[in-house]
Amino acid sequence: MKNINFYGVALILTSFAGHAQVTLNADGPGGMGTYELITNALAPGTANGAIEAPDAIHPSFGRHITEVFDKDLNKFVFEFNLHVSNTPPDNEPVKGKTDRQRVEIKTFEASPDNLKGTTGETVQYKWRFKVPVGFKPTKNFTHIHQIKAVNGDESNPLFTLTLRKMPNGVNKLELIYVKDAASGTTKYQNPDMSLFEGIWVEATETIKIGLQGTYAITIKKVSDGTVLMDYSNPNIQTIRMAYTSKNGTNYAANSFIRPKWGIYRSLKDIDDMKDETIRFSDISIQELTAVSEKK
Repeated sequence: MKNINFYGVALILTSFAGHAQVTLNADGPGGMGTYELITNALAPGTANGAIEAPDAIHPSFGRHITEVFDKDLNKFVFEFNLHVSNTPPDNEPVKGKTDRQRVEIKTFEASPDNLKGTTGETVQYKWRFKVPVGFKPTKNFTHIHQIKAVNGDESNPLFTLTLRKMPNGVNKLELIYVKDAASGTTKYQNPDMSLFEGIWVEATETIKIGLQGTYAITIKKVSDGTVLMDYSNPNIQTIRMAYTSKNGTNYAANSFIRPKWGIYRSLKDIDDMKDETIRFSDISIQELTAVSEKK
């Protein structure tokens, strides 16, 4: 294995399967700017295109993704920040909506091909995250990871990890699947959110992309490897086909899928919300099987 440091982004070139694994880590003071670091990993050549943050509506805070030293991992990590204490509160920077707020990083159309999952490929995403003790999720949605489909039916994520406020006070981390706009929502797992608070966990998500694809995710404690979530499905649609909905809407087939990490939450219960942060580290994307290998 050969490691190449490119502007603080670790591009790990692995000999097995012959595919590049892109790994993103904070580099702390003295490194390049945080947004530039993230963009060089996920969408090089764009003007911070990998970032969705409410900086314009809340300029006094500055950039809403920062780098902080984490004593548990003993290194710098990314901290994602969202605020409701300011007036107006942080918003949805992409479409300017005021009923939700977002600070996320992503791959997208301008990203290199090896960072976009297409039909026939098997991709693996890995990352570490820490939800702070006392984090208050919303009753509607507080997404911390999404797998989005691009073009065609793309309004709902295919797969989502969301933190959910529950009526009984036992908040949950939900694994959600939406096959398409007509299917409704399926919740595959919902462990107690308290299991994840105040500790670093590591997620590994593997997706074979297709109409008859596969999906697997495992989340475990970094400290001792204890598994907190483990789900797999050997036959599941992981990209959306072209179809016509019952109301006559025509959808083209999706062209690829892509990951997002951060905080994306509803503001509908803002009176019961507070400023929040989540930390992320060791974010990686790897093609385990490319389309050409399937031919």
